[in-house]
Amino acid sequence: MEPTHDEHEEFIFRSKLPDIYIPTHLPLHTYLFENLSQFKDRPCLIDGNTGETFTYADVELTARKVAAGLNNIGIKQYDVILILLHNCPQFVFAFLGASYRGATITFANPSYTTAEVVKQATASNSKLIITQSSYVEKVKDFVRENDIKVVCIDTPPEGDYLNFSELITSDESDIPTVEISPDDVVLLPFSSGTTGKPKGVMLTHKGLVTIVAQQVDGENPNIYLHSKDVILCVLPLYHVFAINSALLCGLRVGAAILIMPRFEIIKVLELVQKHKVTFAPFVPPILLAIAKNPEVEQYDLSSIRMIMSGAAPLEKELQETVSATLPNVIFGQGYGMSESIVSVSLAFSKEPFEVKSGSFGTIVRNAEMKIVDLDTGASLPRNKAGEICIRGNQIMKGYLNDPEATRISIDEGRWLHTGDIGYITDNDEFVVVDRLKDVIKYKGYQVAPAELEDLLITHPDILEAVVVSMKDKDAGEVPVAFVVRSNGSTILEDEIKRYISNQVVFYKRFKRVFFVDSIPKAPSGKILRKELRARLAAGPIV
Repeated sequence: MEPTHDEHEEFIFRSKLPDIYIPTHLPLHTYLFENLSQFKDRPCLIDGNTGETFTYADVELTARKVAAGLNNIGIKQYDVILILLHNCPQFVFAFLGASYRGATITFANPSYTTAEVVKQATASNSKLIITQSSYVEKVKDFVRENDIKVVCIDTPPEGDYLNFSELITSDESDIPTVEISPDDVVLLPFSSGTTGKPKGVMLTHKGLVTIVAQQVDGENPNIYLHSKDVILCVLPLYHVFAINSALLCGLRVGAAILIMPRFEIIKVLELVQKHKVTFAPFVPPILLAIAKNPEVEQYDLSSIRMIMSGAAPLEKELQETVSATLPNVIFGQGYGMSESIVSVSLAFSKEPFEVKSGSFGTIVRNAEMKIVDLDTGASLPRNKAGEICIRGNQIMKGYLNDPEATRISIDEGRWLHTGDIGYITDNDEFVVVDRLKDVIKYKGYQVAPAELEDLLITHPDILEAVVVSMKDKDAGEVPVAFVVRSNGSTILEDEIKRYISNQVVFYKRFKRVFFVDSIPKAPSGKILRKELRARLAAGPIV
């Protein structure tokens, strides 16, 4: 990864692996099933709950049937479909069916409150919500007032709701011909980016094809997966880490994808043993659960050859603890954000490179990275820390209906500014040391401070409020609030906690609320969040 210099004397770093050909002209579904004839009869999806198995031929055909069904109920090209589901085969069928139809998928955590779901459905201009009957209550008023269709994967409640079976029994020949451009948006996750409230991240067919190819295609892929692998998909598919590492990469190589609706440690151990899982994308809290659980020794987990940790930093001590239990497993860290999947440790490659603990390896192929000085914006050589910036076809098209946020994140040279601070080592690996971004990572879930601050200041007893992260052993980070009471107010911590808890999903709830006389600010008026975080790190606050 010897840096190159352009006319501005920039230090630009590339992968240790050579670039490969990536068919960015193909729609995502065509690319994923390009080699279907080689593994059409192999298991594609395994339902961890029921044991039901769908072959690749089953999944590809069902996706086309769903596309036809979507067309039959009035979904047009470019329409947005909101998936409000835990992991299940129907999630996959809906995603792939939307791709065939030329539509766009956005997804939301089913644990979201009504207000959170409605906010995302409104922002994305969703025309259809695919969910299960137990979540219809959250959206029934909204869909009625806005003439939005609802499809349930189980028996729908009484009312004007459709059953998913109506989609998968459609005639696949009814799919209308659609011209899909490489720059059409196929996936619309919501992310806080480097700062601010959640925004729709426009990921294109070209971008997702590139992201997958960078990892699993070519002679010596970054992640060496093959059709005999069994991938555990316990991470939620409404998170891009699971969509990328478990689903899309698995589909491209013809692996079996074992789907679990939610994490339960004993169930994970049972399924790994039963189905001989070989590749497990995890987040640190799952690894912590494995490290702490004494029953792990009762199960045969020897089939696992690779564990990739992502969504939050993996502490060296935790990796070593799990390695003692699973000595033959190769560990690596995936680094990325919704706006772009950036790197996967080269420990996973077919001809593995030694990757030092704490490093993320090198950037993936067909992409570039530079480290820029926080003050001057100049690119930096090795061993100098600055903001990590990346460039390539895998980065997002931009933020939906937010050109200003897009301009801040993607500069004129098409460099995506990640908001993370890191450096390139002498060994051509990159290390992340800090982050500029305000976003809080609770067990890998994103918590946007601005969203919670907006809710806080709507309370009449609160004059000002700032939300920052506090370190937590189990969760990684938890949100805490610093609050200035309105004149004469005697509002208590528990009252504020309850007020917020009623409006947000569990991981956005406050661990603590601290009352202060004033919020620290720079002369420019900018809130000094670092000062508040330093206060927390210094010791208990009364």
